[in-house]
Amino acid sequence: MEKPSIQAPSSAIMIRPHHFSVNTQTGDNVFQANPPADGDIAQQAYDEATRSAEILRQHGVLVHVFEGEDPRTPDCVFPNNWFSTHAGGHVAVYPMKAPNRRLERRTDVIELLKQEYRVQDIIDYSGLEQDNLFLEGTGAMVIDHADRVAYAVESDRTSPILLERFCTHFNYEPMAFAATDRRGVPVYHTNVLMCIGTDYALIGAEMITDEKRRQEVVDRLAQPGREVIDLSHDQIEAFAGNAIELQGKNGRILALSQTAFDALTDSQKAIIEKSAALVPLPIPTIEMAGGSVRCTIAGVHLARR
Repeated sequence: MEKPSIQAPSSAIMIRPHHFSVNTQTGDNVFQANPPADGDIAQQAYDEATRSAEILRQHGVLVHVFEGEDPRTPDCVFPNNWFSTHAGGHVAVYPMKAPNRRLERRTDVIELLKQEYRVQDIIDYSGLEQDNLFLEGTGAMVIDHADRVAYAVESDRTSPILLERFCTHFNYEPMAFAATDRRGVPVYHTNVLMCIGTDYALIGAEMITDEKRRQEVVDRLAQPGREVIDLSHDQIEAFAGNAIELQGKNGRILALSQTAFDALTDSQKAIIEKSAALVPLPIPTIEMAGGSVRCTIAGVHLARR
């Protein structure tokens, strides 16, 4: 069994949505899809979140599930955007661009973290929404906890001022870059194009517009001895970059959607499986909102009490 990794938390927070829908306030997310006219997508998303938590628990991940009962928060199933946790007992709370996403922040989640984990401090950046400064958590940043780097795509949801401030507070090196999809549309969140595991990283490198910066990012990802897996545009659009490594009872797992799993090649899967078991979660309805498995899981990088 692999030894535990700082990159792969063994517990997580998930929100089970009661009023899921495709958020009309987040139109810059090109991954969103129009839901079918027939069918109860709110119930389907609720069932998908329930099943995902069950599957992760079967693999030995401690999952704290909260109920998303506020009808004003269609995206509450994506908690990774409003808070993150960090080794040493640190928690960050983030400013969000869409007004209805700001309502997703909740004190009961923070209280659970304080009660069950060792929390030293909470740095709350959310007041900076008044200045139109946004940094949407581990959507805006993909964090290398081992090598202390915060990778970030330049976008309206990632203020360079706040990125620098976060990195100073939490002792990360910022690594920002511009990225666009195949149509030239700027990428809104970093975690749609890259995922960092302990011994591997997945990245849609060709989306990074500056060739020199692209090479710098790939080289930095590989620096700790990681194998860098290049993802195609088709794979990115199937959410193959939106995955998260977790620590299970029998070693590390890579939680990803069934859509993403189906998009990976056998050789890519083989590289990952040298280090982590692949655990696909069926969440096609939730993916209509433009996020996938990584977005639904807020990893807990804190020591238990």
